[in-house]
Order: sequence, then structure tokens, then C-alpha cells
Amino acid sequence: MSQEEPHNLPFPSQQEQQKQSPDSPLGAQAGAPSAATLPKAYDPSIIEQRWADYWVREKIFDVPTPDPADPAAGQRKTFTLLLPPPNVTGRLHMGHMLNQTEIDILMRWHRMCGDQTLWVPGTDHAGIATQMMVERQLAGEGTDRKALGREAFTERVWTWKRQYGSAITDQMRRLGASVDWSREFFTMDDRLNVAVTEAFVRLWEQGLIYRGAYIVNWDPVLQSAVSDLEVESEERIGKLYHIRYPFAGATGPFGDTNSIVVATTRPETMLGDVAVAVNPNDARYKHLIGKLLQLPLTKREIPILADDWANPEFGTGAVKVTPAHDPNDFAIGQRHGLPSPSILDKTAHIDLPGSPFHGLDRYVARDRIVALLEGIEVLVQVKDHPMTVPVSQRSGAVIEPRLSDQWFLDVNKPVSSDKPSIAQTAIDAVKAGHIRFTPAMYEKTYMEWMTNIHDWCISRQLWWGHRIPAWYCDNCKQVIVARTAPTACTNCSCKQFTQETDVLDTWFSSGLLPFTVFGWPNASSASNLEPRTSNLTPDLAAFYPTSLLITGFDILFFWVARMTMLSCHFMLDVPMPDGSPRTLADAVPFREVYIHSLVRDANREKMSKTKGNVIDPIEIIQRFGTDAVRFTLASMASPGTDIAFSEARTEGNRAFANKIWNAARFLFMNLDRGRESGYFVKLGDAGAPKFKLPDIAPLETRWIFSRLSTVSAEVDRALTAYRFDEAANAIYQFFWGELCDWYLELAKVRLDFSRDRSSFSPEEEAMFYAITGFTLGAVAHVFESSLRLLSPFMPFITEEIWHALYATNNQSSPAKSIALAHFPRATDFPRDLNVESDVDVLQEFITLTRSARKVAGVSEREVVKVRFGSLEQDEEIVLKNEEIILRMARASSIEATDYPARLPSRSSVLSSGRFDIEIVYERVLTATDLDAERERLTRDLAKYEKGLVAAERQLGNEAFMAKAPAHIVEGLRKQSAETRTLYDKTKAALDALN
Repeated sequence: MSQEEPHNLPFPSQQEQQKQSPDSPLGAQAGAPSAATLPKAYDPSIIEQRWADYWVREKIFDVPTPDPADPAAGQRKTFTLLLPPPNVTGRLHMGHMLNQTEIDILMRWHRMCGDQTLWVPGTDHAGIATQMMVERQLAGEGTDRKALGREAFTERVWTWKRQYGSAITDQMRRLGASVDWSREFFTMDDRLNVAVTEAFVRLWEQGLIYRGAYIVNWDPVLQSAVSDLEVESEERIGKLYHIRYPFAGATGPFGDTNSIVVATTRPETMLGDVAVAVNPNDARYKHLIGKLLQLPLTKREIPILADDWANPEFGTGAVKVTPAHDPNDFAIGQRHGLPSPSILDKTAHIDLPGSPFHGLDRYVARDRIVALLEGIEVLVQVKDHPMTVPVSQRSGAVIEPRLSDQWFLDVNKPVSSDKPSIAQTAIDAVKAGHIRFTPAMYEKTYMEWMTNIHDWCISRQLWWGHRIPAWYCDNCKQVIVARTAPTACTNCSCKQFTQETDVLDTWFSSGLLPFTVFGWPNASSASNLEPRTSNLTPDLAAFYPTSLLITGFDILFFWVARMTMLSCHFMLDVPMPDGSPRTLADAVPFREVYIHSLVRDANREKMSKTKGNVIDPIEIIQRFGTDAVRFTLASMASPGTDIAFSEARTEGNRAFANKIWNAARFLFMNLDRGRESGYFVKLGDAGAPKFKLPDIAPLETRWIFSRLSTVSAEVDRALTAYRFDEAANAIYQFFWGELCDWYLELAKVRLDFSRDRSSFSPEEEAMFYAITGFTLGAVAHVFESSLRLLSPFMPFITEEIWHALYATNNQSSPAKSIALAHFPRATDFPRDLNVESDVDVLQEFITLTRSARKVAGVSEREVVKVRFGSLEQDEEIVLKNEEIILRMARASSIEATDYPARLPSRSSVLSSGRFDIEIVYERVLTATDLDAERERLTRDLAKYEKGLVAAERQLGNEAFMAKAPAHIVEGLRKQSAETRTLYDKTKAALDALN
């Protein structure tokens, strides 16, 4: 490394380390760049925080706004992604961890592939959750928001946000998320406030927003409407009440001739009944349609009407109609022109002044009403009834359907005579393939919901959030929607106004994010905003539409669909960078949507605080390291399949990280030894190195480069298809199995710097130096390339080792971060399938020999003679690479036998489909040994016999043979032949023993 440490790396230079004591916090534990100082044990807690801080401090992942005047602007391929904004009140959970791991892998991969890669982070103001958080604080202080007043309360929430609101993004920084922190947004930033106001006003001017009464999910504790997403369904055993409603004028006792029985789960709402509905095709009630009933406990008369909604199979087939307290009843009331009296106040207490039930809680009123109905003998029966109860996710209160004046977005109304509704536009975008879903099944789910969508209630009865920009004239009550506060009423010229107290649903503002984060509508404040104009900002030109959205299925409707509706609607008015009109294909908020899986516990149960099985990702990370947790999630992340998170598997990936660390120490040690022997390696730069192999390249090096080419292609394919599991497992098998367990072991044969060369001829000496030097360089290049291949999955350990590798090799790292280096491509390395086939032969030989040694009871240290039989071409490969075989199989010599003999009848022979191998080893077999050998051979014989029966069954199945592809049939035949060979050899060995 040069005298001046480059890039302000978070570990000191070699020169500085030499001056520091081992106990110095900047000494060996600081991530030292040599084999001597790289700690023996891998400890993620030492390196991760340093690199996380470094990435942020050095702005590694920041992407500046492109200069439109730059001729190169727009030429580079972009990959842009918006972080699903977590609630400002939140803390990371395993769902966040999975989501952010998958996003980060893709972002790092695209960045290393050369794309202009931008990941925009931010948080949502979480209206309900944040207001509840602060109200709890106030309650602890003996006060409440109403005592403070709206302005003071809002400032109190901002104070809370400034103090605690960065917790979840701080966790993201610690986990190394490769986001552009310079672009971090908060949904109530001034800039986004302007955009939200502008969007609302435009929709109002277009006639798509209206204010009206409708049934909403009402939380009686929050005293606000809540979205469907904020409502959880709980299965409970409730009660079904059968109540007699007597005909008008009838006198008791009441029976089937002078009354009708209705079934209800909520008898308290009968105080607001306006009708009883029956199905027009229900023969039991056809003759009663139009008759009047007398509502029990009151003297009101209500009609019996016919409506298809009434289900003859539910209860008695006759249902009470309470339009103000049930969405289906409200629809019936709309169809039949019925009144909608409300009987409950905002806190779910009876609101009927003069009634004996006035002021009672809904459940207290229910009990009292049921008792009175029983007293007048109209309660027919009460029975248990399983039911789904809607519960507020925020407060835990049972949701009360409530008729309330709210603001709505009419998603099904045509925008104009030549433009469809915003819902239809969002449907068309998916139908046309402008947005693609993975897994594909979610497209059907999206379409089913969008084709049945209702008007969107966008108002909430809160104080924290985007206040609706509407004012009411104090004189004539005219509603004025404007970008700024009005000065005079357009109807009566009055100058006194009262602003709407409601705020917007948080999904409204977050639904605008794909374009508002990039500057739409190109205004920093309301004062300089030109109404109904949308200029193309440089960021919109460069980064919109975003490339991908990764999110969970639970917000497919509530965020994904709403982003699609709002983005398509507004961005169709924004021109393209060349000034041409924007088409729907370029108005979509994202090109693709990947719906990730759910993280469950090890028993595949959904995590919940009630069950006590919630896994804290931070606690897991502290135990195993971020890289191990990330790799575990990635290796289990298959589209459409939930993840059963396993600590045992995470511990295994912690061992994988340790394996990488030890391999690095092995390489560093050999680089140091190589320099002492006069070998100097030059590593590549941060570009796309094309490694060419000289003629002297040994077989194992040709093989590892070919395998590196293959696995690079495999990872590229898997990530393109969002098969994180396949990509991670391909890297794991390559890095641990092929690179560490095979190549590095094979390379040790070549890297014997202390080998006695006194008997070498000058030509042999020159060849030894050439191959040794080449192998050292090849190992370094393969390892460095493998680090880049692994980097998106395990960014911390690869960053640490990558810089240390260059430092050990006395080179400055070619980039500020491995994340800015080139991602390995298949074309970067020479591929040779023949070489891969040859090494397969050697691996099978070595593996079988090792197994034969164990069977023969040979100790690990002892070298033995090996005899083998094989086909001629395989024999040639083995003998040609005898030096490798002797080293890897701990053999003193290898001897080939004539082929058809192949050592068929000895019990000491171990066979595969390709080889018969015998360990020539003098050992006196006891009776116990012979019994154990007979047992092994008998077990193998049964296995092969079972395989033969299965193969014969398939190959004898004419229907299967007629339909199966040729390569499948050929494979079965080959497998059957190999199994037959093994069966015959095993039987011969068993017969010899017997």
C-alpha cells in the first residue's frame, strides 16, 4: 500500500500499525492488512460498525442529480428503488430485515454491474401510531392533547420525532443498507407537504374528491376512521340472537302468524333499525313483503322489503337493516331510499337523548336490551356463533362500522370524457404488462381487488398528519379547497373561515412517493407553485419510473395499488425528457413488483407477541453477525415460499463467514511467503478484468476459473429472477466446497515454497518457479473475484478482507469500496467444460479413495498404496494428475489394473459408477470386522436392488416412455446401467466374504 492511506479507510496503514502496540484500538483488531495482524478468529462485532460508519461518512452510495446539460446524462442504465417507508415509530423486525436484505443484495449487485443505482430511503409519519405514542406520554404527565390545543400538540409530536424518530433508520445505517442518505425523506417534510397539498387540490378540481357520509371503520378509542390495513380480523365465538319483530298492530302472545323472527349478532343496533330485509326468492317471506313491523322496545314501525343481499341460509333468512352501522345495510338503504339514523357516538356509547339507553356503552346496552327482550317474550333463542371480529390494530378496540362525514377519492369516476378512472388506468397498466408481478399469482390478486374497488376514504380524525386543505365559510358554509388559506369566500365574500380539522390518510401521502420524492410538482413552497403544471425535474427525468418495488403481500392493496393509481394519474401529465407526451408505459411508478415471503419461526408459525415467538433481528445480529443473518435469509428466500427462520442455519452461515476469514489468512500467509521467495502478484483494478490463462496453467486452476465463470452466470441468472436462495446457495457451494475445500487444497501442492529443489534440472527449476508464481497469482485473483461475487450478500466481511488483500499485496485498493468494484461476469473468466469434466473425475477418485481408507481403518496420517480399475479415459486423467492424487488422497502410490478385472471380488474394494478402488493395507480382520463388512455390503446391495426395481418400473412403463423427454429417458437408462454395475460388484464382494 502507498505511504498515504487511500479513501480514509477505517483501518490504519501498515506503517501506522507497526507503530501501534497490539493493545491499541487501531492495531490488530482494527482490520489489519496482513496475515500477521489479521485476527485469527473472525469477530463481526469488531468490523461491522466501522464499515457501516465508513459507507455513510464517505457517501459511498450517494447518487447526485444528473446534469441535464451533460451529454452523457440519461445514457447510463439506471436501477432505482424506493424503500417501503417504515413507520417513524417503528423498530426493525424480521420482516424489515428480509425486505431490506433482498433490496440491498439487488442494489449492490446492480451497482457493481455498472448501473446508476439509487435506493431512496425514508420514513412515514404514521399518523395514528405516532399520535398514540405522544398521547400516552401526555397521559403519563397528567394531561392530554385537548388541554394542549392542536398547535401545541403538533409541536410536541415534532419534538418527539426529532428525539426518537430516527431509531429505525439508525438501525438501517448499522446494518449497512446501501441507500443514498442524502435523499432521505420524511412524509411530512416541507417539500412533500407541498406535493400532497397540490395533489389533493388537483383531484378536487378534477371532481375526483368529494365529501360525504359513508360507512367507515371507526375506532372508538382513537375516535377516528381507520383503513382496512389497520384492522385485524380475530376469530371469536359470539352470540346469534333470534328476535321476534311483531307485525304492526299485533298483540301478544307473539308467534309465527303475527311476527317475523330476525337473526342478529348485534342486538343493540336494533335501536337504529329502519327495515327488515328478506330475499325476494325466499318462499317463506314472499307474501310478507311490504308489510309493516313494530320495532320491539319502541313504537316505531318499519317495513319488510325484498333485497338480494338477504341470505336465506343465514339465521332465519330475515335480517334487520341498520344503515348507519353496517356497510351492507348502508348499501341496502341506498338502494331503497331509507333513512340512516345514527345511534352511537364517537366513543361507541348510545346517543339517543330521552332513551333509557342513552349514554350506555354499546356492550352494556346490549346486555340490557337482551334482558328486556327476554322480559317481553320476544327473544326466541341465543346460541353460540363463530364470527370474525374486526379489531383496531392500533388501539385493540373492536371496530364499530359508523356512518360518518368523510372525504373520499372517487377511484371509479372517469377523469374526463376521454380518460378512464384512476382505478381503470391502474388496471390497464398491469394488463398491458407495464408492471410485472413476481410471483405471478399476485397479479391475479391485484386485479381481483382493483376490479371490485370502492371509493377511498382519505380522511382521518387526527391532529398529526397532512391537514386537509379545505376551509368552511363561517357565513354560508361554502367549502373552499385551495393551496393556501382563502382570503374571501367565493360565494358570499365573507372573510372568516374555519379550516377542516381532519388530516389525510397516511396511505394518500405515501401513495404519491414514487414521484414526489423526485421533486414533483417542481416547487419548494406553495407560494411559487404554478397551479395545474408539472415540470419535469432532473431527478424525475433520470430516475422515474423506479425499476422495482420489493414489499410484503399485506400492503399489495393499500400501498402498491394506490401508488399505481396516483402515479399513473399524475405522471401522465408530466412530459418525457425529450418533451414528448408520456405514455402509460412510462407513467407507472415501477416496472416490477416483487412480493417477498413471510418470515416465520423455526416451527413455521407466524411470529406474534402473544405467542412469544417474535425474533429480534438486532439480538440475532449481535450473536451471529449481520452477514450471517443476511445470508441465512437470502438462502431461504424463494418466491412464494415463507421462511422458517433457523438459528441453527444462521450458526452454520456464521461458520461459513469463518471459513472465508480463514481462507483469507491462508492467502495472506502465502502472499507473504511468496514475496520472501521473490514472487510478486499484481491484482486487477476495479474494472472488468479478463483473466487469461497461459499454457503452463495446471488443471486445477483451469478448472476453478471455469467454475468461477459458471457460478457467475448462475448468480446473475438467479438474481435476475429474484431467486435469492439459488444465488446464495450457488455462491456457498462454490466458495466453501469448490474454492476452499478443493482448489485451495489442490493449490497447496503448487505453493510449496520450501520444497527441496536440489535435484532439479535448470529446466525443472524454471518450470517450478513459473507454475508456483502463476498459482500464487491465480489463487489471489480467484479469491479476490470470489469476494466480489459474495459482496452483495455478505458486505461487511468482504469489504474488510478485500481492502486487507490489497494492503497485504502492497497495492492501494482500486475503489473506495468493494461495492463500487466490478461484479464478476461469466465472460470475465475462461470457461472449459472439458476441464470441469476431468476434475469431476479426480474429485470422484479422491472422494472414493478417502471413503475406502475409512472402510479399511487407515489412520489420517498414514499413507497407503492405492489400486484402481476404471475406464481407459478416466485412468488416463488419474495417472496424468498423480501428484495431486497422492497429496489429496494421502497415497504413497497409485496403480491401475487392467480394465475388465476391475478388482471385482474383494471385500476391501469400494466402488462407484466410475471406479473400483482398493486400499493396499495390511490389516488383520477380526470376526467383528468381517461381520461389519458383511452388514455394509448387505445394506448397499439392498439399496442398489431397490434402485434397479424402480428404474425397471419406469423404463417398462410404456405410457411414461412415450411422453418423457429423450434426455430424461437416456438419463434413466444410464443410471440403471451404473446401478447394475454397482449391484454386481457388491454382490461379488459379499459372496467372496461368505
